[in-house]
Amino acid sequence: MPIHLRADESDYAPNVLCPGDPVRAQYIAETFFDSGFRQVNAERGMLGFTGTFDGKPISVQSTGMGSPSAGIVFEELIMLGAKRLVRVGTCGGLQADMKMGDTVIGISASADDSTPLRYAQMPGYAPSATFALAETAAQLSRESGAGAVHTGAIVTSGIFYDPDPDTFGRWKRLGHLGVEMEAAMMYTIAAVKGIEALAIMTVSDILGDDGSAVRISDEDLKAGVDRMMQIGCRVAVS
Repeated sequence: MPIHLRADESDYAPNVLCPGDPVRAQYIAETFFDSGFRQVNAERGMLGFTGTFDGKPISVQSTGMGSPSAGIVFEELIMLGAKRLVRVGTCGGLQADMKMGDTVIGISASADDSTPLRYAQMPGYAPSATFALAETAAQLSRESGAGAVHTGAIVTSGIFYDPDPDTFGRWKRLGHLGVEMEAAMMYTIAAVKGIEALAIMTVSDILGDDGSAVRISDEDLKAGVDRMMQIGCRVAVS
């Protein structure tokens, strides 16, 4: 049995949604899963649930914030039989044409955090998503009428409160769509372990070149996240 996910292999479905927040994991199960789902983990408050979506097996497991925490969860999910990981979360938008609540699909994730690089044993590495999942997510997002859908490179940072005011500008100059804190770790572990992975995010902040940030309202964030979660569930069981 893994140390942090106190569950047996049969407790998790092969397809797992991976939000950072345990409260959001519970919300996903209660809102989007079919009736009859069950809780499969509560160790360290890292809530996990298993059930079905449209009759197909699915799990949701919170990962915490940042690559070190999420990496432990990704590893242990794979130990327990996970074959497809779909990160569903939020990101800061970097490009001028982005709006609050837009959907971002991360084709690749530049590792500004050194944890994925240490795991990959390479000094520079930008792991990528499973293209078939990204293609499905983009199609479903556009069909849903969820607003703008941005598909491309994202960056995974290890710092939330960055003291360098020029960081956002550098990332933006290189064409990154958004910044978050877990995708590069998930993509790297997925590559090493030979499983599928995709990160889908809702833009929760618009980030300026000078280090400034404008935050989405709670109401608009909920609407955007709900749209993205629905898509994430459909991608996970596709």
